[in-house]
Amino acid sequence: MTDSDTDPKDLDPDYEHHGGFPEYGPASPGPGFKRFVEGMRRLQDLAVSADPGDELWDDAADRVAALVELLEPYQADGEGKAPAGRTPDLPGMGSLLLPPWMLTRYAPDGVEMRGHFTRFHVGGNKAVHGGVLPLLFDHMFGMVSHAAGRPISRTAFLHVDYRKITPIDVPLVVRGRVSSVEGRKAFVSAELVDTDDTLLAEANGLMVRLLPGQP
Repeated sequence: MTDSDTDPKDLDPDYEHHGGFPEYGPASPGPGFKRFVEGMRRLQDLAVSADPGDELWDDAADRVAALVELLEPYQADGEGKAPAGRTPDLPGMGSLLLPPWMLTRYAPDGVEMRGHFTRFHVGGNKAVHGGVLPLLFDHMFGMVSHAAGRPISRTAFLHVDYRKITPIDVPLVVRGRVSSVEGRKAFVSAELVDTDDTLLAEANGLMVRLLPGQP
């Protein structure tokens, strides 16, 4: 049996709890959360593109403050409890940190996600900010690591090559996989393409499986 075939739980029954990682079970928060996340994503776009004038900014700030006041008493104590990041049937798993992409393939030999970028992600001249793509790839590499049966790993390095301008508001695809395994190390790679399979960016990285007690 190779290292990639070994279930980490066979080596260490407490492996999933290294560093105090919480268990991220899927959440089913109901349609209200979906509407909330969709509204917040649209608000993010407007926050970087709207220019309503000074008086309306005060009104907008008051409404944001009211929303903060509404939600603040319900802030979850610790990770893995709120539905954000744990709702797989929503783009970005319901997390506003992640771009609004959906998982379309999840298998030991590779993972695929489909989605698009919006005005919120623009760096300049209608192109996606260069710093957003490493976030997408890092999320992909985490999914790749899990799909390959190597849970609880950290990113050791991530290298991105930008091949073409990545546009907003068009459907895109990112595909990733484990390229090779050396003990605790999983070397991973991924490509971002458009619907014509034109290469926009590619990345390679290293995911290192944590040892007992490592955060």
